[in-house]
Amino acid sequence: MKILFVHQNYPGQFLYLAPELQKRGHDCLALTDLTNPRESAIPVLKYKHEVQKVDPAATRLGRNYIQMSDRGVTVARAALQLRQQKNYVPDVIFGHSGWGETLFLKEVWPEAKLLIYAEFYYRGRGADVGFDPEFNKPTFDQVMIAQGRASHLGQALLHADAGLSPTEWQASTYPPVLRRMIDVIHDGVNTDVMRPDPDARFALPGGRTLKPGDEVLTFVNRNLEPYRGYHIFMRALPEIMAARPEAQVVIVGGDEVSYGAAPKDQKGWKELILSEVRDRLDLSRVHFMGKVPYDQFTSLMQVSRAHAYLTYPFVLSWSMIEAMSAGAHVVGSRTAPVEEVIKDGVNGSLVDFLDVKAWSAKLIDALARPDKYTLIREAARATALKRYDQKYLLPKMIDFVERHGPQG
Repeated sequence: MKILFVHQNYPGQFLYLAPELQKRGHDCLALTDLTNPRESAIPVLKYKHEVQKVDPAATRLGRNYIQMSDRGVTVARAALQLRQQKNYVPDVIFGHSGWGETLFLKEVWPEAKLLIYAEFYYRGRGADVGFDPEFNKPTFDQVMIAQGRASHLGQALLHADAGLSPTEWQASTYPPVLRRMIDVIHDGVNTDVMRPDPDARFALPGGRTLKPGDEVLTFVNRNLEPYRGYHIFMRALPEIMAARPEAQVVIVGGDEVSYGAAPKDQKGWKELILSEVRDRLDLSRVHFMGKVPYDQFTSLMQVSRAHAYLTYPFVLSWSMIEAMSAGAHVVGSRTAPVEEVIKDGVNGSLVDFLDVKAWSAKLIDALARPDKYTLIREAARATALKRYDQKYLLPKMIDFVERHGPQG
């Protein structure tokens, strides 16, 4: 088959799927944004999209749809050029619906099967909106804004032939009429790479090297922000560090905004939240690493004694399951996406997201008594192997694509 992958930050969720389909003899091609610098194992074409400023007062709740559909138009025009100039007609298109790129592709290639990576459907209630009243007050206006933000996601799936979500909870955010179109298959993690390693080492900026058995507390996210509980973790730290004077705290993440809004009159959340607790922390033992290469992240999870993972009811991070695969003791937030994977006291520990005191107490215990959690660490690894191993899930994703093709 001819298979076209569409993702503004390709490869994204298709990192392993696309090259594997190519190995199976399919003719794979990717279409991505011109500004995307990431390397690809399959041929890539790029479209140039110029983001137009939108007047919020004039567009009101339509602002998000305008931005997403503008990108959809850009991608559709690039697709039309492909068809007219190169006579390119894919059998299957597999695209992420999050940025509007797939909205009009059926108008260019009506004969193609369109598959959607349906990662999340914004909802006014029961998900991220209003969950954390400190930063997102649960008002009726917020409910309507969330509904407005979902418009392009609904349209994308409605015009597709099938959708794919990585978790049951993320699929459940879609309305029932659309949920019926979605298969649930996680992207999977490489459990051969993310595995316990007694010889692992992680170098800190000052020259100290951490190893398994050291008292290491970790926190990892793409960016340090409220959606991923950065504020809760930092507020729990003073009590943790006072109780555990030998603990080393390693924090990985950038200072941009992936989800939600940026703080008012501030560059990013990192310094704003740190300023609240700075005078109560021994900063010689708190190591902000920024964004790190994957091999360093792997080593960090292998030396971690306790790994804190928090998220609003939202998209689940790959990093949490990767930490479990590496045999880390994950202390996670008691929120729906985390509870789908972690059972409290079985393969990890759960703490109410907003309960700072409880986070301090649980992480102190995890650092103080690692032997108490040996079986939990082993069960975390077993969960990754049984439910999230890429070797097990990649064939399922391949089958999802192939059975929706013209011969499926």
